[in-house]
Amino acid sequence: MAVDNFTSRVTEFVFVGMSQNSKFEQFLFFLFLIVYIATWLGNVTIIITVISDHHLHMPLYFLLANLAFLDVSESTVTAPKLLQVLFSQNKTISFHGCLTQIFFFHFIGGTVVFSLAMMAVDRYLAIHKPLQYMIIMNKKTCFQIILCAWLGGSIHSMVQVALILQLPFCGPNILDNFYCDVPQVVKLACTDIYTVELLLVSNNGLGVTGTFIALLISYIIILFKIRNHVSEGKHKALSTCAAQITVVSLHFIPCIYIYDQPFKTFTADKVVSILYTVISPVLNPIIYTLRNTEMKNAIRRLVRKVLRFYQKDSKL
Repeated sequence: MAVDNFTSRVTEFVFVGMSQNSKFEQFLFFLFLIVYIATWLGNVTIIITVISDHHLHMPLYFLLANLAFLDVSESTVTAPKLLQVLFSQNKTISFHGCLTQIFFFHFIGGTVVFSLAMMAVDRYLAIHKPLQYMIIMNKKTCFQIILCAWLGGSIHSMVQVALILQLPFCGPNILDNFYCDVPQVVKLACTDIYTVELLLVSNNGLGVTGTFIALLISYIIILFKIRNHVSEGKHKALSTCAAQITVVSLHFIPCIYIYDQPFKTFTADKVVSILYTVISPVLNPIIYTLRNTEMKNAIRRLVRKVLRFYQKDSKL
């Protein structure tokens, strides 16, 4: 029987959600709504600050603004559906809607991984080649880096969706989660998924683990260089690297937990998923802002400009 005939039998998936307790889900709805709003406010503030403040027109902040945009996008792929599942009795998503969510989730997630790797390269060049840094990391290079990260994310995502499209789905259609992701969807296929599991685990799990190890090694080298060879601006360099290591850990460790294991359901899966789909995007701007004096000063300048504008407008 053709694959299309199988896939046509499942027209939608049903989410289990976070809890069977309706009052607890209502509490989670308001909690995650606040987190989602804070994610937008924090990351959009970083983007506007970097664009409007000429003091921040440097490679590091250009890459940081790109990461902030990705955090907003990543949260928007999952958070609205999570809020709907928590608030509404309608806990379904269409088959094609599920595939669309998977595509954008892995597109943005893959781009984040490549972007974090590029930010590590940026710090390496800033510490090891300070005199040539601005020549190497010029505006054209920054745009090319961002383009490569987005291209890498799109290729990664297309691989995920292409593998799922080859599978027949004829029921059941219950997803024990609050969003569509590869592990939960694949195990609902009406066929042997052993080969697909190996392909997806190697593409997601081993890829994420390898990248994380490589990033940790690179940051260890950078920190060693800062400690032994950098005298001027040592505190600033250490603070920037510490912030990036924290963000990298928050993103990669939950991903490794989810994608390195076989496609089985564990009790902690939803909690870990919440960590990197909802919590991490709101923590990233806080981490970078609190540990970066230039960013804090730039945000203060932006707030003062906005207040002066409204004061003048009110007088008129």
